[in-house]
Amino acid sequence: MAQGPDLTARKRPSRTGLFLPYILLLAVVLLWSAGWFWIRGKAESEMDAWLAREASAGRNWTCADRSITGYPFRIELRCASLAFSRADSRFTLGPLTAVVQVYQPRQGILQATGPFHVEQDGLVADATWTALEASFHGASDGFVRASLVVDAPKVSVKNAGPQPIDVAAKHLEFHARPTPARFATDGAVDTSLRLTQAAVPLLDPLLGNTTPVDMALDATVNQAAVFRTGQVARELETWRQAGGSLEIALLSLVKGDSRLQAQGKIALDDEHRSTGQIDIRAAGVEALVGQIMGQRFGAEKGALIGGLVGKLLGGGSRRQEAETGTAPVSGDASLKAMPPLRLAEGRLMLGPFPIPNVQVPPLY
Repeated sequence: MAQGPDLTARKRPSRTGLFLPYILLLAVVLLWSAGWFWIRGKAESEMDAWLAREASAGRNWTCADRSITGYPFRIELRCASLAFSRADSRFTLGPLTAVVQVYQPRQGILQATGPFHVEQDGLVADATWTALEASFHGASDGFVRASLVVDAPKVSVKNAGPQPIDVAAKHLEFHARPTPARFATDGAVDTSLRLTQAAVPLLDPLLGNTTPVDMALDATVNQAAVFRTGQVARELETWRQAGGSLEIALLSLVKGDSRLQAQGKIALDDEHRSTGQIDIRAAGVEALVGQIMGQRFGAEKGALIGGLVGKLLGGGSRRQEAETGTAPVSGDASLKAMPPLRLAEGRLMLGPFPIPNVQVPPLY
């Protein structure tokens, strides 16, 4: 009688396929880990080389207790404090963290807790805030966007006059991007600044009230691409010789019942002073004009001039719009055209009248 096959002799199926996904996952983790540590080492060596180049150029950076972490998807640079010094200036900054995603190496975020202390050509400034975050989006030929957002900034500047200049605000935002179609040819960069509920006690007596100021500025910096990290005077002179200028598309100031909007262009003259013209539209500034003119002609005459200017500006605004066909920058018909504010040969002039006791000093 024939016997059937021996079932006990059958070969058991391999379990390799059961563990293969886990083996592949482990291999990926090991490769990713090796790659992260290689990137970390590369970043550290590049940073050391950059610090050495900066030191050889007279710019010394110190990152206290430097550490690089962020495994597995980020590279995080942490400094207990940051210090910088060169021949004309130095600053210190409190703890900060710079973060870059491994898969997006050209996009970085920086967070700093302050305080910030800077000394520049005799000026001393200190700044604090409750939150600060900056971001940078790079590109192969420059950058795409840079931003700075600060909550509750407070700044105090000393040695800039007989008394410190103190500024405090609720919120500050600054953004910059290459100007489309003009960055490659003119090195132009568009900037946008917003300052909310800013208090400047030094200006309150001049402006006649203590109401905080809301400010918005949209401007283009021509030839901004020439700026490097050299001494301020040298960088500004390079910018001036390159034909650099600041084109103000819109400057808006609101303080209580007073409102002002301006646009114009400012550059530097051969004596390194600001020069240019700013066209202004305003409402509720008659008292301010009276106070400024009162410094030259006396309080009584100054108030009279302010009142007359208010009446003349109303008519001037309507005449200008009728002759040129222009409208207010914001479309607000209540804003009146004022005489242009001109900076020339170290003087600040409102129309044909020089503003008394005001000189425009060289920037460097």
